[in-house]
Amino acid sequence: MEALGAHPCMVTTAVTAQNNQQVIAINPLNYEQIHSQFEALKTVFPATAIKVGMIPTLEAFQAVMDFVKGYEGSVIVDPVLASSSGKPLVDDGVTKRFSSLLPKIRLITPNIPELSLLTGLSVTDESSIKKAANRLIELGASAVLVKGGHADNVIGASPKYVHDYFVSAEQSFWLHNKKQKTINTRGTGCVLASAITAALAHNYSLEDAVVLGKMLLNQGLRHGYSLVGEPDLQKGPLKPLNWPSETRDVPLLTATMDEPVSYQFPACTELGELGLYPVVDRASWLERLLPLGVTTIQLRVKDLTGDALEQEIVEAVSIAKKYAARLFINDYWQLAIKHQAYGVHLGQEDLAEADLSAIAQAGLRLGLSTHCYYEVARAHAIKPSYLACGPVYHTDSKDMPWIPHGIDNLMKWMDLLPDYPWVAIGGINLERFPEVVQTKVSGVAMISAITQADDPEAVTKTMMAMFDHG
Repeated sequence: MEALGAHPCMVTTAVTAQNNQQVIAINPLNYEQIHSQFEALKTVFPATAIKVGMIPTLEAFQAVMDFVKGYEGSVIVDPVLASSSGKPLVDDGVTKRFSSLLPKIRLITPNIPELSLLTGLSVTDESSIKKAANRLIELGASAVLVKGGHADNVIGASPKYVHDYFVSAEQSFWLHNKKQKTINTRGTGCVLASAITAALAHNYSLEDAVVLGKMLLNQGLRHGYSLVGEPDLQKGPLKPLNWPSETRDVPLLTATMDEPVSYQFPACTELGELGLYPVVDRASWLERLLPLGVTTIQLRVKDLTGDALEQEIVEAVSIAKKYAARLFINDYWQLAIKHQAYGVHLGQEDLAEADLSAIAQAGLRLGLSTHCYYEVARAHAIKPSYLACGPVYHTDSKDMPWIPHGIDNLMKWMDLLPDYPWVAIGGINLERFPEVVQTKVSGVAMISAITQADDPEAVTKTMMAMFDHG
């Protein structure tokens, strides 16, 4: 939690006697001892989010239930039912009553054995994982994250990846990370649930918090350390260090458990950086802007359909080829393929319907919009030609639920995934343009600042000069 900038406060439910090999004894606290800790924290340190771990007895379970029923923050439950060595940590009565806790929580994070125990269902493959996770949703859970660390015997699981499954009433997805060769895996479930809780305390969405949690877990595994002694006694803990900022920690987010596919989209910087990147709604804009030296442009048509739309794309492709410019067609990937445009730009909402294999096989470049950790992980799994980050500033060009990133967060995304060309978009005007260019971003997408200017050509020339001297 501290690695993600959160201050943790503890409520102890039991004192355990254990080492890195076994649990020797569990000494549960009674109801009043647990309840008094909740009261002490509630008075001075009201928690923004809570992670619940081991609940050893029915007394402890009741103390937790009595607290969460009046709690309005996020509750994350890591259902610690057995130790890493296999020793049961909770009474049978707790397991039987666990379903009554589910409607009170925002996320539960069982591993596969715990998922099977809580649902009474056999979990052996992708289909049964989904069925059991959805059973917890039916019992009242808002969302479920099935941890894949115990999936070696799951049919269809890749030997190279750890697969985690997330499901809520709104959506579902899989997270994939390459397995790390390490014996230092003590506390993986606790670290993951705690990191998710810390991210929620920072007001990240649940999906973003899950991705951030996986990133911190991957970092912690990489920096875990062994203990001294005989080889079979050396298994040590994870060691999360700080806010995760390395590409290798970013999970790949996909719709299925299958090993992520590499689409191998062509690069888009063979002509140099993307530069000033106007987004326009008619092909006629290309005849106005490309002669000025603009090398990258996007056609984003929202008010045409049928033959009129296709003709606009045909004309834009022809003009772009005349000036050897990089033309990206927004949304209409079928027409972009048909008329051999340079590339396609898609929003996240378009990915479910787009045939990414067809776009790649046609040799088109792909640009993807991203606004948050969840979308970055989803885009990273696809490996597009470029990534767009926005909104950098407040914008009225389209309705967006995201808080503007600002320059600092733009640079954070660029540092997190430095192998992609990044395009900044959203609320950028002539006054803000220089500070955006100073980030060394590959491209700056401009909409209204150009198309609604009194003199679009003059504004374009000014911005191009700023980019050249940025």
